[in-house]
Amino acid sequence: MSRRIVISGGGTGGHIYPGLAIAQALQHLEPQTEILFIGAKGKMEMEKVPHAGFAIEGLPIQGLQRRLSLQNLAFPFKLLKSLQQAGTILRRFGAQVVVGTGGYASGAALQAAVWQGIPTLIQEQNGYAGLTNKLLARQVQRICVAYPNLEAYFPAQKLRFTGNPVRQDLVLPTTERAAAYATFGLSPHKKTVLVMGGSGGAKQINQTLWAGLPQILGAGYQVIWQLGAFYYQTYAPEIAALQAQSADGTPLYAKDFIYQMPQAYACADVVVGRAGALTISELALLGKAAILVPSPHVTADHQNKNALALGDAIYKIADADTPQNLVEKILFLLENDNLRAELSQKILKFAKPQAAMDIAREVLALCQ
Repeated sequence: MSRRIVISGGGTGGHIYPGLAIAQALQHLEPQTEILFIGAKGKMEMEKVPHAGFAIEGLPIQGLQRRLSLQNLAFPFKLLKSLQQAGTILRRFGAQVVVGTGGYASGAALQAAVWQGIPTLIQEQNGYAGLTNKLLARQVQRICVAYPNLEAYFPAQKLRFTGNPVRQDLVLPTTERAAAYATFGLSPHKKTVLVMGGSGGAKQINQTLWAGLPQILGAGYQVIWQLGAFYYQTYAPEIAALQAQSADGTPLYAKDFIYQMPQAYACADVVVGRAGALTISELALLGKAAILVPSPHVTADHQNKNALALGDAIYKIADADTPQNLVEKILFLLENDNLRAELSQKILKFAKPQAAMDIAREVLALCQ
């Protein structure tokens, strides 16, 4: 008998990719499992989930704006419509369990499932619980968390300390690593820095990297750079002009979004990124030397707390200090093989490689 599981979450990669990791783990444990995603119309999950091979349906839900906005007037109406549509989708699909990984669509899908008596599971990525998850905590059956000691937010008897689910396909086989450089038109004989500011990009990181590119490339290193859609449009003409200057090709691969993340990580000697929970879990799984720049625009400063929890396993730079310190720190790490190896060993201690499988088993247990 096949299981029918709904997974809902989105808005950012930090909500989407844990859901995809759980879906892949479910199908590994029980290949006949049928999975449907529920997301928010117009958000990135409507593109990323189908690209990963899963079906998704969208709800009209939107978030509340922090500033006064006419959009906020429409929020209650879109919420009610989304709850109604989520309920219809769950009945039509015959959902046996609904998993929420965060975001407004996740809240609507979980609440609709609770009203229908369908077992529910929340996967909380951060050490700080989001509002939606806190509101739903007493109604769901299981809460899988990435950090210990979250009893202040959630009922203790429902908690499972699993870590964050990470896609296992990020771990590229050793035999394929040499070929990974060809994916980006780069050399396997040069050290490489991978720079990414989250799925939407990061203004301060992008501006600083662009200003420091001549210094990094001039030192004989190469760069893989994920800018985010908005910033890629801004820098694309200048990047094209830079690459056109070299007959041999500039050792730079820059895109709005990088789908070939296993290859990108395999090439990377140093990774620069935000301190989102998913990014940290991936870095720990792969043992990458990292420079993290916590976003100052997140709830309760939770990215800074994420980075602090890693102690001396990473280098942390405040967003405001990026222009002064980031390029210098990149060059310092690329030049110091022993230090990179030390950071790699330290961050490996934070890895939870079985998280997706452990959560998948909790989901299947709820099917009973």
